[in-house]
Amino acid sequence: MRFVIVTGLSGGGKATALKMLEDMGFFCVDNLPISLISKFAELLVQPNGEVNKVALGLDVRTGNVEELPEALSQLKSHGYNVEVLFMECSEDTLIRRYKESRRSHPCAPDGRVEDGIRKERRLLEEIKRDADYIIDSSNLLTRELKAELERIFIRDEEYTNLMVTVLSFGYKHGIPVDADLVFDVRFLPNPFYVEELRHSTGLDPEVQKYVMQFPEAGEFLDRLEGMLTFLIPNYVKEGKTSLVVAIGCTGGKHRSVTLAGEIYKRLKDKGHYGIKLSHRDVKAPGT
Repeated sequence: MRFVIVTGLSGGGKATALKMLEDMGFFCVDNLPISLISKFAELLVQPNGEVNKVALGLDVRTGNVEELPEALSQLKSHGYNVEVLFMECSEDTLIRRYKESRRSHPCAPDGRVEDGIRKERRLLEEIKRDADYIIDSSNLLTRELKAELERIFIRDEEYTNLMVTVLSFGYKHGIPVDADLVFDVRFLPNPFYVEELRHSTGLDPEVQKYVMQFPEAGEFLDRLEGMLTFLIPNYVKEGKTSLVVAIGCTGGKHRSVTLAGEIYKRLKDKGHYGIKLSHRDVKAPGT
């Protein structure tokens, strides 16, 4: 029987992940008291039992969350195949989600959300450290989270807990605040000044062909691919769970969109990490 514990930060996507696992055929239970986990597992492992995939949601609302590592250790000692999925999220994103929902944080019901988030991180520190899978939902769309869960629990692919976001942007709209690595591609000729390309974007083949005709574009991609191929395994080794690679041009519509798309194509099948492509300013007004 496959036994998955789904835990993580409140507001980090645990409930959404549980629902998706249920759709994938898992028998799901949310917020079972930690003291009942062993008994729950015993009841499921019955001769001729029909349940072979279980997902159990646990977070600080269950109480005594610090007892979870010991409970998991006991399960493993009894031969259960236990895996832990930890839903991570940035503090800024969590604060925004709580403000939008107007809910109080379970670790600070009468206080500031920020204080609750920090207290919860401390409580879950050991659980996160020992988790089998960590998914950072800060920049994930629902369909992207589903794709990551399918990689792990349906296709059983090797997973390294790193989500790489290749992000195009326009400098006139500001550098993305969450960018880890920023690359400026304004050294390439701008399709905006080509009349027939001005109102197209890097999502259009004619713009892509224009940008990629310059040898410098290919050389840039070769060098960037080499750098990222070197960096990503080392980020994984250091425990990084989210990497935003931002590629910028003037308006974020032509050159950056083209090159972000090209580097995404080169990297998407290169390693056992999650990767997504996003174009922040492709629909923004202006250059």
